[in-house]
Amino acid sequence: MDDLNELKCEACVADAPRIEGEEAKAMLEMIPAWEIVERDGIPQLERVFKFRTFKQAWAFSDKVATLAEDEGHHPAILLEWGKVTVSWWSHKIKGLHKNDFICAAKTDSLCD
Repeated sequence: MDDLNELKCEACVADAPRIEGEEAKAMLEMIPAWEIVERDGIPQLERVFKFRTFKQAWAFSDKVATLAEDEGHHPAILLEWGKVTVSWWSHKIKGLHKNDFICAAKTDSLCD
């Protein structure tokens, strides 16, 4: 499979294929720091990033927001003192799409 960081999000439509089951597990192996959580019956990719200060967490949140705008795909970002929780999922399909895995990998690269 292609390196997720090299891919670009594609427009997601209501009948786009979800990534579930074994395919989700295989893709999750490419982004091992992330986990699949379910909220209101909707699977989401989630990761908590830790920082020493609020300002560092805030700066990271800004980078994630810029990535989201560049990709045209928008996560939930929870900014707290010393940590940022990022959750990716595709609203139109109420589940996970390849875009979510791409954006999770690109979010990881913001820490480098």
